Amino acid sequence: MDFYYRPGSAPCRSVLMTAKALGVEFDKKIVVNTRAGDQFKPEYLKINPQHTIPTLNDNGFALWESRAIMVYLVEKHGQDDKLFPKDTQKQALINQRLYFDMGTLHKSFADYYYPQIFQKQAPNAESYKKIESAFEIFNALLEGQSYAAGDYSLADIALLATVSTFDVAGFNYKRYSNVAKWYEQVKEVTPGWVINWTGCLEFRKYFDN
Repeated sequence: MDFYYRPGSAPCRSVLMTAKALGVEFDKKIVVNTRAGDQFKPEYLKINPQHTIPTLNDNGFALWESRAIMVYLVEKHGQDDKLFPKDTQKQALINQRLYFDMGTLHKSFADYYYPQIFQKQAPNAESYKKIESAFEIFNALLEGQSYAAGDYSLADIALLATVSTFDVAGFNYKRYSNVAKWYEQVKEVTPGWVINWTGCLEFRKYFDN
């Protein structure tokens, strides 16, 4: 399996952490320099016409969208189903949290920070409110439980990648007590945390600059 990624990208880091948790080694890890336009090169578009990262190429089977890749890795290489249980309701709850991460929490990060980083735009107050709203929801979801979807799962890995990116961006997530407690706990139990944090520090250069 070949993995196309960028170390600082939260979705890419979530796949790397999943692979680490499963003991999966990629044959090749190819860095895609999106700032230089590597994702638009013909050889990459042949694999992924949507030109996004990350992308997995498993012996000719191409798959992109990080959360889909995470599920694929568990279902193909997992020794058990702990990270993505076969139980229909447990699986549905994990999927809901993954979609919450993609469509609400991580999206709020991208909508607020990316225009500042990449287009040098001024901060947008309305976009910031959406971040606060997303954290309020996440904080409520964690009420009375240790992990995002009951037991530790893929949902926690994806959300960890996102929250750690907010961390290096300087967002005060500690205002949300359940999130802060969850964050410290999940950092301890996720095998790929060091890989993730290394990528976070790579991403932080955009804020340092």
